[in-house]
Parts: sequence; C-alpha cells; structure tokens
Amino acid sequence: MGDPRRAVPRTDAVLGEPRIAKAVERLGRDLVKSLVAAAQERARAGEIEPGAVVAEVVARLPATVSSLRPVLNATGVLVHTNLGRAPLSAAALDAIVAAGGATDVEFALETGERAQRGRGTLAALAEAVPRAEAVHVVNNNAAALLLCALTLAPGKEIVVSRGELVEIGDGFRIPDLLASTGARLREVGTTNRTSAEDYASAIGPDTGFVLKIHPSNYQVTGFTSEAGVAELAGLGVPVVADVGSGLLAPHPPLPDEPDVTTALAEGANVVTASGDKLLGGPQAGLLFGDAELVQRLRRHPAARALRVDKLTLAALEATLRGPEPPVRAALVAEGLRQRAEALAQSLRSAGVDAEAVDSAAVVGGGGAPGVELPGAAVALPARYAEALRLGEPAVVGRIVRDRCLLDLRTVAPADDAILREAVRRCG
Repeated sequence: MGDPRRAVPRTDAVLGEPRIAKAVERLGRDLVKSLVAAAQERARAGEIEPGAVVAEVVARLPATVSSLRPVLNATGVLVHTNLGRAPLSAAALDAIVAAGGATDVEFALETGERAQRGRGTLAALAEAVPRAEAVHVVNNNAAALLLCALTLAPGKEIVVSRGELVEIGDGFRIPDLLASTGARLREVGTTNRTSAEDYASAIGPDTGFVLKIHPSNYQVTGFTSEAGVAELAGLGVPVVADVGSGLLAPHPPLPDEPDVTTALAEGANVVTASGDKLLGGPQAGLLFGDAELVQRLRRHPAARALRVDKLTLAALEATLRGPEPPVRAALVAEGLRQRAEALAQSLRSAGVDAEAVDSAAVVGGGGAPGVELPGAAVALPARYAEALRLGEPAVVGRIVRDRCLLDLRTVAPADDAILREAVRRCG
C-alpha cells in the first residue's frame, strides 16, 4: 500500500484554492502559508484527513493580521482595563477607517498651507466643556500630569495630600511619575484627613502648583476629611485637578464622581482627565483650563513626544460629536432583567443549565469606586467560563459562587444573539 501522506495536498495547490487565495490578499502570504503548513502537518500525523486540509485552513483564518482578538465583555465592568477600557462607538470606528490614509490632520485644504494639528478635535473638546478657556490632548492621563509637572513645576514643589498619593494598575504610582520630572513632592495632611490649612502652610516661593487627585480606584471611609478644589483655588498658586475618569459634566447615575466642568467652576486652573473611561473614547489625556497655562503646556518641548496620532484624534472627535458611545449607554441601560430572562429561557431550550439572576456591575478603570450599578446576568455552570474565553468570539464573564455570570450591562442588546450562540456552542 502507498504512503497515505502522499495524499496530503501540496502547498501551492492549497494556496491556489479560491478561498485561501482571497485570504492571502487580505492577510498576507506568510501568515496564510503558516496555517497551511500546520494543517498539512496535522494531516501527516493522522489527526485530520488529507482531504480536510483546506477546510482546516479556512476554519483557522483569523479576522485580521493583528494578534488582538475581539472579546465580548460580559464581566459587568464597564471600563475594563485588561479588555482595552472603553469600547469605541461605531462612529469612532468609522472615523478611524477614514483617517487611516492620507488626511488633513495638519493641513488646510483651503489654503494649501500647514494648519493646527487636530483642530477639529480640539474644537469639539472645547465645545463639550464651554467653561474651559483652552484645551489640549496628549496620549493618556499620566502624560497630562507629566506635562503639568514639567511645565509648571520644574525644580519646584508640587503640594499634594498624603491621602492622594495613589497607585493604580500594574504597580504604577503617580508620585513616582511626578518625581521623575525633577519636581519635588510636598506632602501635606495625613492619609485620612487633609485640610485647606495644611495646603496653605506648605505654600511658599518654591511651590509650582497644588495638585488635587481623585482617588479613583479606592475609598477612604470613617474619620476622614479633604479640601475641595474651591477651598484650594484661593491659595495664590495654580491648582491642577486630576478628575481621572473622564466625566466632562455631572452625570445622574454617578452623583459623587468628579467632573471637568465642576472642577473648572470651582476654580481649578488646569483639569486633566482620561479619554478612554467614562467619556467612552480612545486612550487620550485631556487637558482643560486657563488659556495662558494651557498654551504653556502646549508649547513645552515634551508636548511633541506626548502628542496623539491622527487615528486617536479622529476617534476622539467622533466620540465627542457622534451618538452616545457604548460606555455611556451601559451606564443608563434598562430592561436588563427582561433580557436575561429571555436569554436564559432560550439557552434552557437548547439544553443549557442557565438562569437569570440579579447582578451588580461597576464602572471600573478607576471610575466611581464603590458604586454598584444594579442589573441582571445569566448564570451558567462554572465550567463555561474557560470554554467561552477560548471560543469564537471570545466571551469573558466572571465567577461568583461557583457560577459563571454573564452580566448584560456590559453587553449591547444587539449582541445578545451572538452571546447566546457562543454559549450554545460550549454546551
């Protein structure tokens, strides 16, 4: 009998199959050829039939060349840092595609001359916060704070409360960031109580600015007090307020969350915020404030190293001008229990052990610590968690009391059918 491995189709024959040839145009020859080689090896090892090589390759073709995989976020964490924080709106995604080629990001088509970079985005940001005399954008909120320290406190002191020397994800510490600029931190107050008098007694000729940081990923409760922006604004030095989560104005579901408009109204000279949290846009550091100070920030040499690219500018403008982004929609989502009941019933009909349960989502990403958003989830046996993560599309839930919960606050209603099929395939 002949060697069955001889029946394995040649590489050129597989690459010439119409579906594979089309994939080469989309994904590149090297990537597709590696999938062909892997399928051929499986056939030679007897794991699949030689005639199934093409089908194996087609089944394993990725959606894009990037190694990043789309994930359906069913964790109940609206701004999940490990899942890329805020999912972009359809308008923002369209804007990114449009900006992918040559674009007038720094060019005036009317005159044929150089123009202000990202002027449309800056205009949209200024319109969103009318109280700001000027605005600027850098690549994240840490960069915004870095630029403030470099510009406003070179070789000087930054006065900050001990209760606001925060550490965020992956061991990143704001004090270390600020100290790296050469500025000196002047710590005032205690961990749980800091008064306006504490700040006032620390201010002197070496003060660059007072920094007010929102402790966005923790809460201090009990015997506590803090000085607000309004109390600090009259101390005779600039006040920089980091509101963190990117809320531009007060929002009813989050009455205690600091926002840019309120901080400016209370007298902050510069306010920094994130673009990819409660604003619902791309990663960016947003700066608002006094015209003279923001102009100094913009003209600092480091601003060039911290600037954002055209794709971020496009997505940010679309987020500001376009329809409500997913994070904002999730904050006010309704009908969650009804959706959970319908989804659980459909899954039970398919033989899946599923039930609708009450659930509590959170903002995440350093926003609204301690705030729970009541809603509903579909509860499955815990074994589904791994199978869903490894499925296509990948679905990430959370384990609570040995059950895998799929929280629907972070799943768009349009994705319910996709979620149902992903669960059904794991059954």
